[in-house]
Amino acid sequence: MKTHTIIGLWASALLLAPPAARAAAAAENWTQACASCHGADGAGQTKMGRKLGAKDLRDAAYQKTFNDDQLFGNLKAGETWPDGKVKMKPFADKLSDAEIKALVGYVRSLAK
Repeated sequence: MKTHTIIGLWASALLLAPPAARAAAAAENWTQACASCHGADGAGQTKMGRKLGAKDLRDAAYQKTFNDDQLFGNLKAGETWPDGKVKMKPFADKLSDAEIKALVGYVRSLAK
């Protein structure tokens, strides 16, 4: 009986670990790939963010202007200016779809 309880607790801990691991990976990917423009907090007030006109991702009203699929697509394919110059590099070759999806969740968590 005691063994079953220990195994049950251990299995429960394993089931709870993946979301935490995904959140940690998303935060790490944010720091490595996004924070140089968007800032650690998502405000976009870095030197490069101001130059590129990065929006404040903490602004819930701004986040309502796009859905998760649009954000996923922008992260995967990147963004360009109307003249074709790169505004944000694509992450399709650097991050898996699962990592990009986790990054979408991370961006959503920045909204106040």
